[in-house]
Amino acid sequence: MEYFIDSASIEDIKEAAMLGVLDGVTTNPSLIAKTGRPFATVAKEICDFVKGPVSLEVVGTTAEEMIREARELRRYGSNVVVKIPMMSEGLKAVKSLSSEGIPTNVTLIFQPIQALLAAKAGASYVSPFIGRLDDIGQNGLDIIKDIVQIFNNYSFNTKVLAASVRHPVHVLECAKLGADVVTLPVKVIHQLTKHPLTDAGLKTFLEDWKKVKA
Repeated sequence: MEYFIDSASIEDIKEAAMLGVLDGVTTNPSLIAKTGRPFATVAKEICDFVKGPVSLEVVGTTAEEMIREARELRRYGSNVVVKIPMMSEGLKAVKSLSSEGIPTNVTLIFQPIQALLAAKAGASYVSPFIGRLDDIGQNGLDIIKDIVQIFNNYSFNTKVLAASVRHPVHVLECAKLGADVVTLPVKVIHQLTKHPLTDAGLKTFLEDWKKVKA
């Protein structure tokens, strides 16, 4: 399973790289707005630093607008994957961009049939939002299970990218269910390294080491 960082902060992205778990990056307009920096500056900086896929999102609402934006976004790097919202116009854009060889990531997916439609249109990735489903009382992990099963049934090459990942259990269950990618904040990656028994064991080892004679 690949680990993408869901961030527009170059500091977070570099931290993930130092931890050895940076396979790619996902961004969105909200994350970029939080940086307080110009979009072009942020996008170029990330694409230059990251070797793997970088998802940059369109903001147009018609297929024509999305296609035009997608071509512009690809100028930031050959590793740019264009994020397209799940909607009818978005599917039209995905179909067209796929024929041009431009990789796409269909985002804001909340039910398996949306993922199936995106895959049929030629999406490179689909991004089901598991945390947001949890927020409204559904089990967000169920959508990962269903999408993985559907894609396996029909041998789609589209990758399942689990998004809106909130905690380590999400990551563990996505790995067990066969998600191809998880995208998560760097703070969740740090949480993955933690366990109270690990901390207790390290404390004991260090205390015992002080008793060892040089």
